[in-house]
Amino acid sequence: MMKPEGEKERPPLISIKGVPMIQYFAEVMDQVDLFEAHPDDLLISTYPKSGTTWISEVIDMLYKGGDEKKCNVAPIYMRVPFLEFAVPGIPTGIELLQKSPRPCLIKTHLPIQLLPKTFWGKNCKMIYVARNAKDVAVSYYYFYQMAKVHPEPGTWNEFLEKFMAGDVSFGSWYDHVKGWWDKKKEQRILYLFYEDLKENSPREIRKVMEFLEMPPDERLVEKIAHHTSFKEMRQNEMANYRSIPKEIMDHTVSPFMRKGITGDWKNLFTVAQNERFDAHYKRQMEGSTLHFRTEL
Repeated sequence: MMKPEGEKERPPLISIKGVPMIQYFAEVMDQVDLFEAHPDDLLISTYPKSGTTWISEVIDMLYKGGDEKKCNVAPIYMRVPFLEFAVPGIPTGIELLQKSPRPCLIKTHLPIQLLPKTFWGKNCKMIYVARNAKDVAVSYYYFYQMAKVHPEPGTWNEFLEKFMAGDVSFGSWYDHVKGWWDKKKEQRILYLFYEDLKENSPREIRKVMEFLEMPPDERLVEKIAHHTSFKEMRQNEMANYRSIPKEIMDHTVSPFMRKGITGDWKNLFTVAQNERFDAHYKRQMEGSTLHFRTEL
């Protein structure tokens, strides 16, 4: 396929200890490894397209007492620096963190084996959000199309095969969700599910507050639940990533915040793909106590 005039080639994924990474991210992993966490830093971890921006906005609002003005001072990726982020011409996550007052909120998509050891050593609190694999695969396919730091996704069928094989940025979804799930036995990790947040966000916000040892506050819960609803966040210029340059994220191809629903996979999966996926899923998740809902 010929590139349109003036459009750059998309960079290939680079393997870091067996995990495929966006090339620019792979190039800063040495600096990421050396990062020093503050014991009171809060790490927000997810596999891509699992509600990262949503939970980040929830927690930033909690930290700021529900004050929207304080949250609206900067885009979410400035308020919650993305640890391994690197794209030419934009400050890296590490550079942002070097300037951030500590302790702070930090976002990552790294699987547990690539997370800097300092987070375990300092016993940081962590919040992980997991989303069912079928919806992640669909959302990631659209994201790959608009976020040009990824290789070309190919057809939906080709992308689905890559996703199942773990041949996508940040590697296998299965390894990621299981790795973090098993780690919570020994680490201060609150493990949440995207589907639970969709079903009843006030209940999940209360869980976050309890985990962060904040006093109960129903008015604050209601306010944050409203402010961080998909409808509100999609319109919120400080949360919807529209301020990222078009050559990196092209919202005309697909918006960063596309649908935010559970069960959208049914619109893309064929019957044959679904059967093949289910059989593969069963093998991959065998023996795990982790269970997901694919519809509400």
